[in-house]
Amino acid sequence: MSTISKKICLFGDFGVGKTSLIRQFVECKFSDEYLSTVGVKISRKLVKVYQKNLYDEQNLQLLIWDIEGSNKFKAVAQNYFQGSRGAVIVGDVTQPETLNHIQEHIQTFLAVNPKSYIVVALNKSDMIAAEYLEKIRKMYQFNEPNNILDTYITSAKTGNNVDEIFQTLATRLI
Repeated sequence: MSTISKKICLFGDFGVGKTSLIRQFVECKFSDEYLSTVGVKISRKLVKVYQKNLYDEQNLQLLIWDIEGSNKFKAVAQNYFQGSRGAVIVGDVTQPETLNHIQEHIQTFLAVNPKSYIVVALNKSDMIAAEYLEKIRKMYQFNEPNNILDTYITSAKTGNNVDEIFQTLATRLI
């Protein structure tokens, strides 16, 4: 079975947990120690994607670009979007201002990659009462454009929906 590679970008505001989501997905690890990403860090993970019509699986090498979230880096960040087939845009449910920037991040990414796909991750769900999470998710459902596949409530700490965000994206990329 052959393996194909696809580039995806993870981005969002500073401190929303992008690196932690990638680390949980790639290494199944979480650390409370905060390390700020400088520029871009690239990780890889091989995933198996099952194709419904073919009853077959395809190996997909995800090249995950963890893009710095600082405001001073935003102008340069668009250069890193080139060639990306998908993105995970991350907001922090404990910081509403980061959620309010998600639409802007979507537009910025799609301006460079209009035919790519996006999954929205509302991260740090372990830090907020469960009864509020579904209400928050509904507030940040983006149905237009069709490039946006879904919005997930995630936690890099507990692993909640971490594999799902990447698997959803991987399935659409095949």
